[in-house]
Amino acid sequence: MQWLYRCPACGRTYPIEPGRYLCDHCAKEQRPDEPLRGVLECTWEGGNPEPGSVPLPVEERFFPPIPVGQTPLWAPERLRAELSMPNLWLKDDTCNPSGSYKDRASWLVAAFARKFGIKEIVLASTGNAASSMACIGAAAGIKIKVYVPKSAPIAKRVQILQYGAELIEVDGTYDLAFDQSLAYSNATGMLSRNTAYNPLTIEGKKTASFEIARDLAAGASRSAPRYLAPDHVFVPTGDGVIIAGVIRGFEDLVRLGWIDKMPTIWAAQAEGSSAIARALATGRFEAVPSNTIADSISVDIPRNGYFALDKLRRHSGRAVVVSDAEILEAQRYLSRASGLFAEPSSACAFAGFLKARAELDPNAQVVVMLTGSGLKDIKSAALGVGLKI
Repeated sequence: MQWLYRCPACGRTYPIEPGRYLCDHCAKEQRPDEPLRGVLECTWEGGNPEPGSVPLPVEERFFPPIPVGQTPLWAPERLRAELSMPNLWLKDDTCNPSGSYKDRASWLVAAFARKFGIKEIVLASTGNAASSMACIGAAAGIKIKVYVPKSAPIAKRVQILQYGAELIEVDGTYDLAFDQSLAYSNATGMLSRNTAYNPLTIEGKKTASFEIARDLAAGASRSAPRYLAPDHVFVPTGDGVIIAGVIRGFEDLVRLGWIDKMPTIWAAQAEGSSAIARALATGRFEAVPSNTIADSISVDIPRNGYFALDKLRRHSGRAVVVSDAEILEAQRYLSRASGLFAEPSSACAFAGFLKARAELDPNAQVVVMLTGSGLKDIKSAALGVGLKI
């Protein structure tokens, strides 16, 4: 099995090696007010993985000794009954070591660093990717430097420091933090883990799709295949990397012949940060300042926007936009009716499902992806229950 980077826009290929992030040709067209151009995608040629395994571009022996992934896909019985959706499932990535889905990407990036003897990783984040990389870096023995807006929730900043990473607080937005982290990695040659910029982040995040298809099949009848595609998957969406990774995973499963259809993927976005939903409707991106309590999916410019938009269009993906009030209500309802306390960005996916439910077949297999623990942003959660912090 031979791995390479391929540019989805022009088809050029590159070796998977340190220092390679974007397509040289397509990145030349980059404008500062647009999503990244020339985002690369990992792919393989020749041979297939062993049955039951996930194809990844780094060998297993390089992965840090920390239990990432294999998170629960479980049936919320009360929600199923109250919503008359007997096949509703929750993919609970709050169970990852740092409490976030971002551990999947961080784990793969750290494995890549270990393979090539890289000692430092740098990134920008609204909080979850930074605390995730700090967590995985601690297990891997890799120095982590993170650029985070000063407005990031205190719990995430505490996590970063507890794990021993270097925290640079940026007086500005995530987009400014992104630019500053790139300037540092370009000047020093340190490995960038930036979401969308590093192609491995997308590849790491596809692993959840394999787990979903496997666990759905395990919960079906004995005559079911080893993998089973859901009908709908609701994904919290900001930069577009998680949703691109989820789609990428199901694409791999179809390519391998392990499932026979693509699910309908829903990009759930907050009204105050909905660039991908707008672009899906209009065909173009606009740089609009973001303003939402869902900090993990709050971005002015979705760095993975073109790549995610292409995948959504290719597979008839949908978008659903919800207000902050709907997010807080969904967060509270999810907690009270299932026992799962998710942060606002994850609650956005559940709010999106609630908003779109009338359009769905009541018997459809529906997965809501919950990507971060509610304990990461207590201040926003307090608003939903009437507390002042």
